[in-house]
Amino acid sequence: MRLCDREIEELLIQKKLIITPYPKKKLIHGITVDIHLSNKFRFFHDHIKSYINLSDSRKNMNLALQETMSNEIIFSRNKPLFLQPGSLVLSSTFESIAIPNNLVGWLDGRSSLARLGLMIHATAHRIDPGWKGNIVLEIFNAGKLTLGLYPKMKIAALSFEMLSRAVLHPYHSRNEAKYKIQTGVMPSRIDKE
Repeated sequence: MRLCDREIEELLIQKKLIITPYPKKKLIHGITVDIHLSNKFRFFHDHIKSYINLSDSRKNMNLALQETMSNEIIFSRNKPLFLQPGSLVLSSTFESIAIPNNLVGWLDGRSSLARLGLMIHATAHRIDPGWKGNIVLEIFNAGKLTLGLYPKMKIAALSFEMLSRAVLHPYHSRNEAKYKIQTGVMPSRIDKE
């Protein structure tokens, strides 16, 4: 069952759910908490490699990803990011989130931005129980117009669902968790089975 605004506020007050900085009351409504865009971005350098072989060894794929991904680039209100149509960029939430072991979070784009073609997560919108850190956003411009993205603009909304029990293996305690206590914009890390 999804939590309502009252339940979200109670969990925040009890510090069972932690959002830093603490959200203003006007950002919590219905079943969501509005989340903002950070000022850090990473781009793909398409001129270095024309493809990444997903059947390659883990080491080779991670090396290819390192070669094609830029370092973090900082943008400001005076220097926004202009995202061209058909472009993908990684960013993260301005807020850091800590979810308790008996809750799962769901990240959704804002309808007003989606109507312009802006997608804020390619497919990964579940936030696991026990998650701690900034949430990386896979931002894609599926529209026809260039879109200006500004740090601290409202970019997404989080909702939460109570689990029947706390999970046995919360995200932050799993040895194999690739994105533990994530800060900033962490690029993909490939695991091969």
